[in-house]
Amino acid sequence: MTNLVIVESPAKAYTIKSYLGSNYKVMASKGHVRDLPKSTLGIDIEHGFEPHYINIRGKGELIRELKKEAKNADRIYLATDLDREGEAISWHLAAALGLPEDKIKRITFNEITKSAIKESIKSPRKIDIDLVNAQQTRRILDRIVGYKLSPFLWKTVKSGLSAGRVQSIATKIIVEREDEIRAFVPREYWTVDAVLTSDGRDFTAHYYGEAGSKDKNELSAESEAVRIKDDCFGKKFVCTEIKKGNRTKSPAPPFITSTLQQEASKKLNFQSQRTMRVAQELYEGVNLGHENGGVQGLITYMRTDSLRVAAEAQSAALEYIAENYGRDYCPEKPRVYRTKANAQDAHEAIRPSKVALDPEKIKKMLTPDQYKLYKLIWRRFLASQMSSAVLSTVNAEFACESHIFKSSGYTVKFRGYMALYEETSDTADTEREVVLPPVDKDAELNARDIIPEQHFTEPPSRYTEASLIKFLEEKGIGRPSTYTPIITIIISRGYVKRDGKSLRPTDLGEIITRLMNKSFPDIVDYKFTASMENQLDEIENGNATMLDMLSKFYEGFSRELEEAEKTVSKETYEAPAEETDIICEKCGSRMIVKNGRYGRFAACPNYPECKNTKQLNKSGTAEAEKEPEIAPFKCEFCGSDVVVRQGRNGAFYACSRYPECKFTKQKVKSLGVSCPKCGRDIVTKYGRNKTVFYSCSGYPECDFSSWDLPTNEKCPQCGEMLYQKKGRALLVCKKEGCGYKREITDSSDAKESGEEK
Repeated sequence: MTNLVIVESPAKAYTIKSYLGSNYKVMASKGHVRDLPKSTLGIDIEHGFEPHYINIRGKGELIRELKKEAKNADRIYLATDLDREGEAISWHLAAALGLPEDKIKRITFNEITKSAIKESIKSPRKIDIDLVNAQQTRRILDRIVGYKLSPFLWKTVKSGLSAGRVQSIATKIIVEREDEIRAFVPREYWTVDAVLTSDGRDFTAHYYGEAGSKDKNELSAESEAVRIKDDCFGKKFVCTEIKKGNRTKSPAPPFITSTLQQEASKKLNFQSQRTMRVAQELYEGVNLGHENGGVQGLITYMRTDSLRVAAEAQSAALEYIAENYGRDYCPEKPRVYRTKANAQDAHEAIRPSKVALDPEKIKKMLTPDQYKLYKLIWRRFLASQMSSAVLSTVNAEFACESHIFKSSGYTVKFRGYMALYEETSDTADTEREVVLPPVDKDAELNARDIIPEQHFTEPPSRYTEASLIKFLEEKGIGRPSTYTPIITIIISRGYVKRDGKSLRPTDLGEIITRLMNKSFPDIVDYKFTASMENQLDEIENGNATMLDMLSKFYEGFSRELEEAEKTVSKETYEAPAEETDIICEKCGSRMIVKNGRYGRFAACPNYPECKNTKQLNKSGTAEAEKEPEIAPFKCEFCGSDVVVRQGRNGAFYACSRYPECKFTKQKVKSLGVSCPKCGRDIVTKYGRNKTVFYSCSGYPECDFSSWDLPTNEKCPQCGEMLYQKKGRALLVCKKEGCGYKREITDSSDAKESGEEK
């Protein structure tokens, strides 16, 4: 019996293949194989919002390969990710491959381990159409908003803009914070600290208020602070109250997607995109060497908002803690954390697949980023299952004249989970031990110094990626899989820019937000967006339908769009040009930022009279112009020097006299492989849409070409050239009647020209 397992990524395919027997073939779809068309709306609104899906360009050959293998398989296991997106990919695969229902087995697993994979094979299910419909509804909503709003923005703001349902509200959040900062008026306040001495040691007591008052007294003027200093100068401070006790400090729960992104930002300085990329690598599997079990998936699925932990994982954690830290570090019963009400509980919190795989033990097998993130996840999970820390606290109160000062401190009596992990504070000052010297009640102390100090209230901080994700989560906007794409989109579209770790709106982002607030208030309303997320959850649970939600949304949205098109003019919201510090050397004007199909660039504002442009680097400054590389041959048209230029498909040769002479020639790279027809070099070339193919350098005299990568390896059956199949770790012989093929098991041998593996 032959079995075909289809996963999303080649890395995951490689890992799973190592767990299954020879009667299982594992292939990767490389994400979605079908989607809505890019050139049209792709949704028949008049007929129940019916989506029109097409095969994604460039996936044709892969789909043919999958169809071929599926036709020969007795059973087909669709093993895409276990969330809405993964379920939809399985559904699209079934449709694109024309799979009969009786052959389809849908399997999911929270972790990529041998036991989890084999268990999932034993208990397959059908494709969950409710889960698929939830994904479809989100996709259709986003498509409608994007395709209907974007042309409106072109007419009213400027061409080339795009709009999105969730990206608009994320931009609004950042704009509102900027408005708060601008409107903020600093308020003066003062503090008074007394440096007291006891047992030969100094410590600080802070002014609290007046005797008999229960509330802390805020000092708004220097005169008040100076008066307190004068009252207390040279006077004794009497300890009127001292309280000693213990308090417990519980560990933070294991990570979910949002908290992982937040903590990785704070502790590792990782942007959310980097965090999720590395987490994906850890989930899909890393080769740990033979001594550690070969290829292993190191963490559970990283897109989750559930705090649930499997009982066997808790047991393994407690066993490890007891063995390595002692029984005192194990709580009386396993810790259970409550998941928030609207969370999807389909899979666990993020945790290590095997607690026994200590980060230090496998450090040399991981990349630096993989090691840092795995260590963070491993420690956080173990700590979440440990005993609480016990702190010995001291709170002392001192009176001087009619003024009350207070001081507090603590020491760690029992470290508990703090022996392994401490959560990063949201504030700049993290909690640290403060040890007070011995002080008895009624003791009289001298003040070595009394310090009044002026302060001003600070405006709210700009959002960082971490704090924005936290806000989105708190408001119920988006889901674990959407946080990173949201941030990536609003930055790439120029609505928001990074300022160090902070996010601040651009002029364009503020204009778009003003327009959206005025004309499309529902789209950028927190409660409305959160309610839509809840409705998607209801569809997923089978309690609501796609058509009802889409119809209700479109009724209100189309009405708002119609009204806006009547009332909004370009003069109201026209975007100002973003100036740079770059001076045009041709006409002396200050250059402005433009958005092109290949990203942002600097252009002269006097276009078309002056057509000067410059490439911008990531920091927004002009890239230094390099002396062009001179080719080792002359122009075939006019005999002038030929230089190397950069184009949409990479480097090419062009006449140095352009535009007077328009000679061009593609620059090619030799593979180091001889043409099987004529013996000349085979070179890499680019076709339309940057597609890579391979051709004889003697073209047109020799017509050899191939989409698959030619190699120097010969077929052991017939001696002809072997080719690596495009996008796959598979060597094949193309000689008619031979049929030899072999999987590439060593990833270092798998090469695809023009792509980085």
